[in-house]
Amino acid sequence: MAARWPAVAAVAGGTALIGLHGWAYGNWINDDAGITFAYARDLVEGAGPVLQPGAEPVEGFSNPAWLVLLVLGKVLRLFDTGAIFGVPDYVVFPKALGLLCCAGILAACHFAVKRLTRWAWLVTLFAGGLLAAIPSFVVWCLSGLENPLYALAVAWLAALLLSAVADGRVHAVRIGLIAGLLAALAALTRPDGMIFAAAYPLVALVFLRRVRALAGVGVSLLAFAAPYGGYLLWRHAEFGRWVANTAVAKNQQPPSVADLARVAEPVEYLGWPVVLAGLLAVGLAFWLVPALRRPLVGWLVPLVLALAAYCVLNPEPGGEFRFATPLWTMAALVAAVCAVEVMRALSVRWRAVLGAVLVAATLPSAPALADSGRGFASGPVVPLCQIVERYGRLFNGYADVIGLREGSVLLPDIGGTALTSRLRVVDSVGLADARIADLVSSGDFAGLRDHVFDELRPTFIHSHVPWSGLTGITADPRLARDYVAVVLDGTGRNGDWVRLDALDGDDLVRLRAYARATVPAVEQARAGQVTGRCGDVLRPGQVP
Repeated sequence: MAARWPAVAAVAGGTALIGLHGWAYGNWINDDAGITFAYARDLVEGAGPVLQPGAEPVEGFSNPAWLVLLVLGKVLRLFDTGAIFGVPDYVVFPKALGLLCCAGILAACHFAVKRLTRWAWLVTLFAGGLLAAIPSFVVWCLSGLENPLYALAVAWLAALLLSAVADGRVHAVRIGLIAGLLAALAALTRPDGMIFAAAYPLVALVFLRRVRALAGVGVSLLAFAAPYGGYLLWRHAEFGRWVANTAVAKNQQPPSVADLARVAEPVEYLGWPVVLAGLLAVGLAFWLVPALRRPLVGWLVPLVLALAAYCVLNPEPGGEFRFATPLWTMAALVAAVCAVEVMRALSVRWRAVLGAVLVAATLPSAPALADSGRGFASGPVVPLCQIVERYGRLFNGYADVIGLREGSVLLPDIGGTALTSRLRVVDSVGLADARIADLVSSGDFAGLRDHVFDELRPTFIHSHVPWSGLTGITADPRLARDYVAVVLDGTGRNGDWVRLDALDGDDLVRLRAYARATVPAVEQARAGQVTGRCGDVLRPGQVP
């Protein structure tokens, strides 16, 4: 039992470092996470896989495995129920899951490297420190989104491959089976996770000696295809699509040679000196540590696949490298084991030299990464609570002022809105609307405007840049014909509109008076508390 304490301490210590960094982002949850929160609520409450009760079934989420965890939390009354120790459970539960996944990542690291070194605890702690130093990793693991589960699946797949190579069991059928299931978990956590179905076959082929050893590859592919294929069949039966509606809305394109240029993006984020130092450590490990050469292939293959997945995905504007979480995970694990083992293999003098080189490489990157973290803390990407207050609750207030019993609102930020709006939410981006997703994907914004003004005819419209310019909704003459502005900014392209036929008497006067008093107060309050909370529970019908 005593021998386990270093491992436990290393995992706990690394996780604590990640959590300490995450503390800087307070209660921030990304609004996209609110979309999955809404689906989890509606599934548990019997409304089905919909954004709101009564809405058309559309796969507005792309993370079914993460959705399952949120559903379990809801069933156990740990999520979307109230407060835990004074903090809303829609903040506590997903962040706690994120930290548990981070602990699982470090546990996977220790599980694998204990076969290679007596200093497995040091490698694990070092890996935790590296991950904690990367704002992008910490931000998205504690964002309420699926990133930590995705990274966990990739980390355990990599751990399985490294340990299998180290033990000489890479072609065992059992290894192929587990690898396929872990790849399926990654694919069911994020669509790009399907690339990791290739991890085990690639490693198996590298060490292939007999053709009959390919049985493990066949089993691995079958183990991947069974759960993932089953989900695809259910998706098509339920939603009528073979791919997630979110992928259609984002117009995700097939891979191209031009995608290779995006390799430089994560390198520049970390800093060229740090990346070169990492490559130096890997090269020295292959040269100086023979016992590491073969097993390390088990980690380099998932690392390359994670980089490929990042390059293929459409970039997320202002996303703080949202899709790079498995890449950071594998880079940290590889760098940690190589650095520790190379240091162990060197003489004292050369350890000092290498240590000086590594420290010097971090000097340019450390301030840049720190600035990135501070910048994000002061202005995080689309906070859930900002959307709850400005769009969900505020438009409820609009509806109450004019006595509207039923209606709809068209806007581009739907997570917090769906959780709190009593109006039918229409997603102008198309993530949770199949018709709009098709129009956006094809670039038919004229058709989108026809659909909005001639078919949907939403009661309220909100638009802001860049969606105002992209969709052209605020420049369409039908907006001026059928709607009247409630509140606008100086450009006239950002603001709220209401349909004229929803108004009666002095409704517009009262609505504008309410907006003049409420909108600045809401926006000022949220601007001063970008990482704050917005109540213990989020429910339809709430007002500011």
